[in-house]
Amino acid sequence: MTRISGSMVITNVVTLVATLVLNGLATGLPLNGRTTGEISDSFPNVFAPAGYVFSIWGIIYIALIAFTAFQATSAGSASRAVQRIGWWFAISGVANSVWILFWHYGMFPATMASMVILLASLCVIVSRIGLPKDATSKGERWMVHLPFSIYLGWISVATIANAAVTLLDLGWDGGPLSPGTWTVTLIAIAVGLGLWFIVQREDLAYPSVLIWAFIGIAIKQVEPWVPEGATIASGLLALVAVWRVATWLTGPRSSPNRNIAPGIAPS
Repeated sequence: MTRISGSMVITNVVTLVATLVLNGLATGLPLNGRTTGEISDSFPNVFAPAGYVFSIWGIIYIALIAFTAFQATSAGSASRAVQRIGWWFAISGVANSVWILFWHYGMFPATMASMVILLASLCVIVSRIGLPKDATSKGERWMVHLPFSIYLGWISVATIANAAVTLLDLGWDGGPLSPGTWTVTLIAIAVGLGLWFIVQREDLAYPSVLIWAFIGIAIKQVEPWVPEGATIASGLLALVAVWRVATWLTGPRSSPNRNIAPGIAPS
């Protein structure tokens, strides 16, 4: 039976620990005298959600801890999904850590580069592990597919927010379009991604993260059309997700073993 190498297991663990420590220092010290949130709030970024939304990082890191623990087990190291991730998890961890350093020291174009690398590595991971419904065990479903769907969902939102901050730092205010118009446009693009994940990948975790972020944007922002657009976007994703779950529950009786796992498609 093929298993991932011991060096890869160790590298994944070390990378995650380093990322967690650096994130803790970023807030605890904080790095360069300001917390991550304080730096974000210093920019008039209309795409930024309310502060409580960022608590999702706690869920993401718990999920990634679950993944690193699973990949170190006998069943996890033999998992095809884990094997297909390869070194991409370590790459995502390095990009995450480097982003924190760049962000806290005001190197915003560099933060954009590291964020794109993080987003790309997560896209590769999600592509390589396949569809959630193809998970071969509960371990794969909960500790591989679910963590990376949540992580990718949030980084999709964070990449847009990071791009807005970078452009503001460079002196571009969005002209000729207003900040509100840009934000509603970007929300619409994100909704399209969320719908694709629901319909094509049968994945509810990714759009759930978008809904969480959109509600936070609707609560915080007052720019014309932004609260309304974010509210409509979250409602649309929620309705389509409910419809999709209903189709699973009322599907052909020839598939009696299809079970709905919270935030993820049945297997």
